Amino acid sequence: METTTAIFQNLMLPDLKLMLVEKDDQAMKEFCEELHPAVIAEVIEYLEPADAWIVLSHSLVERRAELFEYLPLSMQVSLVDIMGKQNLTTLIEHMSSDDRVDLLNQLDDDHVESLLPLIAQAERKDIKNLLSYPEDSAGSIMTTDYSSLPSNITVGTALEKLRLQAPDKETIYYIYIVNQERRLQGVVSLKNLILTKQSTPLTEIIERQVITIQVEDDVEDVAQKFDRYGFIAMPVVDQEGRLVGIITHDDAMDVLGDAATEDAHMQAAIVPLQESYLESTFLDLAYRRGKWLVILLGASLLTSGLMNWIVNYLLEDSSASGWLMMFIPMVMATGGNAGSQSATLIIRALAVEQLDNKDIFHILKREILLGAFLGIIMGLLAFLAAYMFLFNITYASVVGTTVLLVVMLGTFTGTGLPVLLNRFGADPALMSNPLISVLIDACGVITYFTIARILVGQLTTG
Repeated sequence: METTTAIFQNLMLPDLKLMLVEKDDQAMKEFCEELHPAVIAEVIEYLEPADAWIVLSHSLVERRAELFEYLPLSMQVSLVDIMGKQNLTTLIEHMSSDDRVDLLNQLDDDHVESLLPLIAQAERKDIKNLLSYPEDSAGSIMTTDYSSLPSNITVGTALEKLRLQAPDKETIYYIYIVNQERRLQGVVSLKNLILTKQSTPLTEIIERQVITIQVEDDVEDVAQKFDRYGFIAMPVVDQEGRLVGIITHDDAMDVLGDAATEDAHMQAAIVPLQESYLESTFLDLAYRRGKWLVILLGASLLTSGLMNWIVNYLLEDSSASGWLMMFIPMVMATGGNAGSQSATLIIRALAVEQLDNKDIFHILKREILLGAFLGIIMGLLAFLAAYMFLFNITYASVVGTTVLLVVMLGTFTGTGLPVLLNRFGADPALMSNPLISVLIDACGVITYFTIARILVGQLTTG
């Protein structure tokens, strides 16, 4: 079943490409202006960066900045090298403060330093302040586009001032009351302002018990605060109580989503991805998954060593079945770990990245290649480890070849099963990992003894 996003892409992407071929400026302008920015960005994302910039350049700079913010950071960075410094600096000046800092954090320091002198003084100072906050702190995700008022005015005057501020602010649902030193005195909601008589002094409706965030607070603590209180926005203050920015609900929810993704990856023994699954490179995925597969292979070898001791010293079993039994836990665990990694990545990608049919084909292809790559590495390590235990190349080859195949099988099953369940409308998270464990355990044992029979049988008959 196609998502709304996939439907929009299938309908609009061919038309948009035709506009580019025909250089239909009016149609591209209307495309940029008529639809919701998120929809436009999702379609533009499938264009080459040069074509995406041509489309974006047909919109007014304010709208262009709005559209640009909805694009993935990786594509934003690609567009930076195309649009030229003048267009870039104008765009940055019109972006919201938190989004432009996210972009600048992706660029190298030299590039940022060359851009800052071209940006207006007010924005330049704001950018430098936001860039100075540590990563994963409240300051790194806050915006300075908030509404503030002094306390010594009436409600009518407050509404007039707010009317002037509103076009440049990210949200005006809460208005923060500050003194001359910008220390936070309280907060008033837009609803209360509208419902109160205009002649009423502002001090009479100020809520002075304000729940605040410290600028150095960890972003996950911030997100949990939003989850607890349900605010649309919360003020960020420094150690002296000065208002330095606000964090909005959508940014806090992004943090919760990132934290959930990171936890899911870590539970499946994957070094958390810096980018989304589709934006991560083949080698990055291989490193982040292979690192833990090697560690888990080492842990499985401890079990194999224990079984070797039991078979040889406690049971005094020197038969061929002794060494076969020794490596069964490692074979099963390695295949299961590879399958769980793939399943976790794909289930999370299906949940948050709204994959369409073209993405699914790309994922299956990449996971098959990744399974072969990781399988070769794990198979070689398993071969070396088995040889150190057995001092027999043929027996070690059985173990190494089996590990190679079960890693490939686990990766393919861990990818294909969630996709298949999702295709038939079932929740891919419901049964994927239990089914993968059962399938890999059964297939792993069958594969192991089949390869042993082939290789060891050839040795005895030769």
